Amino acid sequence: MKTVVTKTAKLHVKTGDTVKVIAGDEKGKTGKITSVDTKNARVIVEGLNLVTKHSKPSAKNPQGGIDKMEAGINASNVMLIEGKKGIATRTGKRINKSGKLERYSKKSGEAL
Repeated sequence: MKTVVTKTAKLHVKTGDTVKVIAGDEKGKTGKITSVDTKNARVIVEGLNLVTKHSKPSAKNPQGGIDKMEAGINASNVMLIEGKKGIATRTGKRINKSGKLERYSKKSGEAL
């Protein structure tokens, strides 16, 4: 029997980055990434892509009800926002002078 090896994608964004959504219903909005799912290449952005979740009454939540929660956005639909300038930019990876791998802005060339 063959074993299937699944590779996780290396994404251009990580938890804590501020991003701008470039496609979909939330296009043009910005927010901070709260979590990243590398296996499915999806990110959850704080306050964006809200979906309605219905919960049945339980011991923890005896009332039940309807909750709003963030759903995932495909990582290809978000673009990193450069530090102080607030401009969306593509990112690249390079080795800096000390020999470490770093992300950099392709627009300005600055390290992120």
